[in-house]
Amino acid sequence: MRLPAAGLLSLRCHPATPALGLRTVCARVALADGLLRIAFHLRGELSRLRVPAATTPARADDLWRHTCGEAFVAAEGDAAYREFNFSPSGAWAAYAFAGYRQPAQPPDGPAPAVAWRVAGDEGVLDVALAAAWLPAGGARELALTLVAEEVGSDGSPQLSYWALRHTAERPDFHRRDSFAVTLPALP
Repeated sequence: MRLPAAGLLSLRCHPATPALGLRTVCARVALADGLLRIAFHLRGELSRLRVPAATTPARADDLWRHTCGEAFVAAEGDAAYREFNFSPSGAWAAYAFAGYRQPAQPPDGPAPAVAWRVAGDEGVLDVALAAAWLPAGGARELALTLVAEEVGSDGSPQLSYWALRHTAERPDFHRRDSFAVTLPALP
């Protein structure tokens, strides 16, 4: 599907990993002024959501083990793709793959801007990623995902996995058939 004019996309929770208090996740996407901007909107019982404490923005691994937004981007028709993770703490990660889960030389670029804010039952994770991070080419395929870590009634953490499209029995964001949106070529 092409990026909708309004840029608003709904993510669905994988049925194998039900959410506890999180009800909806949407994302607004825009590609302009040399930036890919993504705003993940989370609604629900946010008191159950575990959000990493704010820290000095820096590159970090294993962000997907806790609440974080993710973007997977590939040049249309190319097996190679890039993965970006954005924590509400401000930490971020960038990875490259030559094909399905085949690591490649990680990309480099300016640190993305990541901000988290909450108002009532809505949290927003804002991201601004320099287009220089994106794979070269014209149109690009995009998968947006979110890992939500919530607190269970017994106090234990529980993860739910949200995506534009789930294509397997278990959550697997690296599957190219889950790259559900086509971004236009950069102006």
